Amino acid sequence: MLPKFRNVLHFPRGKQWEANMKFTKDTVARLTIPPGKTDHIAWDDDLPGFGIRLRGMSRVFIVQYRHGLRQRRESLGDVRKIKLDDARKIARQRFASIELGVDPAAEKAKARRAQAATSALALGRVADRYLAAKSHLMSARTNRAARRYFETHWKPLRLRSLDTIQRADIAARLQELIRDHGLMAASRARAHLSAVYSWAMAEGLCETNPVIGTNNPTAGVPPRDRVLTDRELSAVWRACLDDDPGRIVRLLILTGCRREEIGQMKWSEVDFDTGVLTIPAERVKNRRTLTLSLPAMALDIMREQPRREGRDYVFGERGIGFSGWSYATMSLHARMAAAGAVLPGWRLHDLRRTMRSGLGRLAVPPHIAELAIGHARKGIEATYDRYSYQAEIGDALARWAHHVDSVIERTAGHDCASARELK
Repeated sequence: MLPKFRNVLHFPRGKQWEANMKFTKDTVARLTIPPGKTDHIAWDDDLPGFGIRLRGMSRVFIVQYRHGLRQRRESLGDVRKIKLDDARKIARQRFASIELGVDPAAEKAKARRAQAATSALALGRVADRYLAAKSHLMSARTNRAARRYFETHWKPLRLRSLDTIQRADIAARLQELIRDHGLMAASRARAHLSAVYSWAMAEGLCETNPVIGTNNPTAGVPPRDRVLTDRELSAVWRACLDDDPGRIVRLLILTGCRREEIGQMKWSEVDFDTGVLTIPAERVKNRRTLTLSLPAMALDIMREQPRREGRDYVFGERGIGFSGWSYATMSLHARMAAAGAVLPGWRLHDLRRTMRSGLGRLAVPPHIAELAIGHARKGIEATYDRYSYQAEIGDALARWAHHVDSVIERTAGHDCASARELK
């Protein structure tokens, strides 16, 4: 049993007084710090080791006990927030644990370590580790997109440990994503989550991948196959203005590049003397440097682009390149509609597919056409054929540019085709 009165203990801010009294609702309410003191503990006569510590405006229930050779003191909570009877009940539980040989402080420390371990394996933290580990294999755009999926689409599961997330949890969230963001966004979110689990399994952070077995939202949905006709291609070209988005779209038509590859292009990546555009690996989806010998039409478009002092980016804002895709695309569609050229269900990325299909129409060999749009060779071919085919790629782009120019010339004397003609 703890003695009723103890020697004065010294603290940094002054001395601590300790005294005993019988705790009731009224006596607790009247407790004050003795004059000249900054720290005071009042002990309960009915339950030795149970007390109230007063410091400044703070009033806190405490328990004090000895475990082995160590004396410990633990706070139970604010007097204003915990009823006296509840605090006394908690204190009795602590003392009962001591009698049974259990150290409450050690148990709390163990629980904190377990919580820390669980937190380290939370989906959000593991996803961050995964993205950092894969940063050298992902383009900056892919990395940003993946991070967005984990921070927004999988936000309800971010704080949960990997091993506590069940297949049913993922399936339910996928249904919400389909409802709120559409099939494609849900499918991509699923793919990114599965990639994290596969990586975490290899790292020994979890034992299973619960994404396996969930329904893929886009399963059975045919891939996009929209290819613009020559008439439609001409309508898009003519709707472009002599501004950043207009020049970007025309370069997309001529090169078959992805929109970010052109929208974030830098002057330092273009050699006007040789006519070569070199897109660094970190800006290419497959993380391989893309080198293109640009046709004269593309170089002329870039020469018309005004240079902004102190900016290396050809288009858009300082430090980020062009980013206003949604507004630019809506404006382009509006101008085409106003001219009577309504193209059903087309997107900017369809220009890339149109260019690749156009190279086939022009009898460009398939392996050259694939390299022209930045697709990497695979398998044995990639291992043994180390030739760059730069001359052949340049010739393919020149032939495609000539075709585009001839299409524009053929429609030069005509108004934009009607929606029926464009279909």
